[in-house]
Amino acid sequence: MFFDLAGRMVVVAGEGLAADRRAETARSAGADVVRLAVTATVADFRGATAAFIATGTLEGDTALQRIAKAAGVPVNVADRPALCDFILPAIVDRDGVVVAISTGGASPTLASILRGRIEAALPERIGALAKLAKTFRAQANALIPDPARRRGFWRRLVEGPAARLALAGDEAGARRVVLGELDAVRRRLSPVGIAHIVGAGPGDPDLLTLRAAQLLQEADAILHDELVPAAILGRARRDAELVSVGKRKGSAGWAQADIEAELVRRVRAGQTVVRLKAGDPFIFGRGGEELDALRAAGLPVSVVPGITAALGCAASVGIPLTHRRLASAVTFVTGHGAEGREAAWPALAASGHTLAIYMGATEASAVRDRLLDAGTDPTTPVAIVENGTRPDERVSVGRLSDLARLAATHTRSEAGPSLIIVGEVAGLAAAAGQPLLAEVS
Repeated sequence: MFFDLAGRMVVVAGEGLAADRRAETARSAGADVVRLAVTATVADFRGATAAFIATGTLEGDTALQRIAKAAGVPVNVADRPALCDFILPAIVDRDGVVVAISTGGASPTLASILRGRIEAALPERIGALAKLAKTFRAQANALIPDPARRRGFWRRLVEGPAARLALAGDEAGARRVVLGELDAVRRRLSPVGIAHIVGAGPGDPDLLTLRAAQLLQEADAILHDELVPAAILGRARRDAELVSVGKRKGSAGWAQADIEAELVRRVRAGQTVVRLKAGDPFIFGRGGEELDALRAAGLPVSVVPGITAALGCAASVGIPLTHRRLASAVTFVTGHGAEGREAAWPALAASGHTLAIYMGATEASAVRDRLLDAGTDPTTPVAIVENGTRPDERVSVGRLSDLARLAATHTRSEAGPSLIIVGEVAGLAAAAGQPLLAEVS
């Protein structure tokens, strides 16, 4: 039972941390708190909505509990369930959305642990979603008299496109979606869906963000890259439609324009669509192009970042991309098209600079030559990480002059995605005890 204490008198009798905490809890609920010492009379409790007692002794607690009961006031006594009319649950309060967890006094520690887990699972802006529902409650109830249809509308609001925009902080966009759905109700049209451009991370399913994991459970369809592993796709809702729209180097796949058209088509049809990309959608993932296409079509869309390959792979093999003594800067570049980009290489070859080169294994010779021509020391450490963070991760460590030879084992037809790290920090992979597939020459 949630009871409104705003503007009401609550008595807290006792001293010490337990009494202070109860007084603060009551004040946070808007109560007018009256503090009493360990002695009191019935008159001190009269008119109170509730009383909290925490003297620290059984004798003191029992005496004050009897006085409060004589005044007709419900009582909570700290750590003494037998003397309580009500107990304090562990509370998660997110801007008006309150979750209370109780074990009936059996184990406050268990309730506290459960509270922590619920706090981790609940979106930070869940209160904004509640406010959105409150804003449209009267209008929706008046417009949709049928209870079953009304329940469907509210379910879409708290689980669908409007909810995701509100949770992402786009409250204006969320209101526009709700207004559109109400207008569709008036005209008996199907509601529009939403697209989420989501980063799947470097490959380990446990490195998905909480929001990414939530969206995989809510999506009607998931349009995923070829490089997203089955272990991550296995986190999707069981009846979600899985559509592979990616391609590996040298094989046919979906054109980017076709992917964008498919996203637009499905969202217009009312689906909740996740566009699932390996790593982060805005790091060599063309997420910006898909975002532009959906915005140009006037459709709701959100972006959920992921741990990009450079961060995941480097952490997995013990390479700090920046290091106080070795590297003060890091640059993410793509190995594709290494030929013909002469202007950038002198800057990239600077000392104390780490390079994280995506999709570079097949261009290793060109990458090596450009860096050497720009003045990079041939003995500069390099590391190639294949299938970083995954059970079949492989790493090769050596020198820049040997980069093409090292890359040879990572360019076979069955090889997974590889990342090249160039810079003094790359030598720390061996120091971290990682298995080396090539000798450090």
